[in-house]
Amino acid sequence: MDFTFTPEEEAFRKEVAAFLEKEVPQEYREKRLTFFDMSAQHDWIQVHRAMAEKLGAKGWLSRHWPREYGGQDASPFYRLILREELSRYHSPGYDSIGAGIVAPALLLKGSEEQKKQHLPGIASGKVIWCETLSEPGHGSDLASIEVFAREDADCFTINGQKIWTTNGHFADWNALVVRTDREVTPKYRGLTFFLVDMKTPGITVNPVINIAGHHEFNEVFFDDVRVPKENIVGGLNKGFYVVMSLLDYERTSDTAYAVAGTYLEDLAEYARDNNLLNPIMVNRLAQLRADCEVARLLHYRVTWMQSRGTVPNYESAMSKMYGFELLQRVSEFGMELLGQYSQLTGESARVPMYGRIPSCYLRSFGHSLEQGTSEIDRDVIAQRGLGLPRLR
Repeated sequence: MDFTFTPEEEAFRKEVAAFLEKEVPQEYREKRLTFFDMSAQHDWIQVHRAMAEKLGAKGWLSRHWPREYGGQDASPFYRLILREELSRYHSPGYDSIGAGIVAPALLLKGSEEQKKQHLPGIASGKVIWCETLSEPGHGSDLASIEVFAREDADCFTINGQKIWTTNGHFADWNALVVRTDREVTPKYRGLTFFLVDMKTPGITVNPVINIAGHHEFNEVFFDDVRVPKENIVGGLNKGFYVVMSLLDYERTSDTAYAVAGTYLEDLAEYARDNNLLNPIMVNRLAQLRADCEVARLLHYRVTWMQSRGTVPNYESAMSKMYGFELLQRVSEFGMELLGQYSQLTGESARVPMYGRIPSCYLRSFGHSLEQGTSEIDRDVIAQRGLGLPRLR
């Protein structure tokens, strides 16, 4: 594995950095916002959409796609470089569902008609996506989901409830997995993957405010929602296989190590300015910096595999689990370093770093649950990486 960037890739990084230097709203850079707390901004949706269209106009959201679908056949490392620079400049605009998950799933499993219909909108940044997998009673046990689609003459009629739908309150389209066969065993053989227009009658979206006070998640209700049969991806009752390929990309859609690195830069600066760098804190800060480097290399390994046409599986689970749990460790360190100041919110005149650390800490509890729990990730690593037997 050679993680040295080519001269062309280095030039692309400089181009992206120069663009973001001019285009990212100053408030976002001053507050050093990240993907996980941008939703607290009053203008988040408008800024996110505007930046998405600017990135799309540059061709950066689809640069690593095949030319026949609007890309440039570039290495996936171009996508990684873009995500790293977006994190470094605290920029919104990357649709981690549409560009990061749905597009790869369509390229692997979608029909030619579906690719022609949906890929241009994702590439342009003008069409934002959400995904609805989890249900109130089913998260990691995806094979047991109960939202049901009944087959009619020319469509399927969907009823039920989904939850934890990121960006569902402003998404244009939805990647939806539901049950289409209640009798088959094993249960995963009765799931189907649909593409659903969020303007379809019968869809209701309600906000779910997380413990950090941000509106990022939603619950979505389907009441006799009619979806055309041509919106099925991968075939009837074969949605589980689409989801499995989708999850391999979802677990590599966020450069958590880059976000963690920005937190550590801020914490180190704060500690120096306030004479808090005693030997214990220096040692812990050094360990977390080393952990960031491990997380970066795990993510690079997955991207390298994708550049060679290999689909990462347990490697994706390793990268996601380590990176997201790193964010938890960094936020815990930040809360301890700030002491009593860590209890202040962004409204306080004395709050350090615009209240970024307590926001990060509260949001971090979800990191070991989203995109597949850490327990499921460890199962994937044990079974598919180490060849250990299943325990459940």
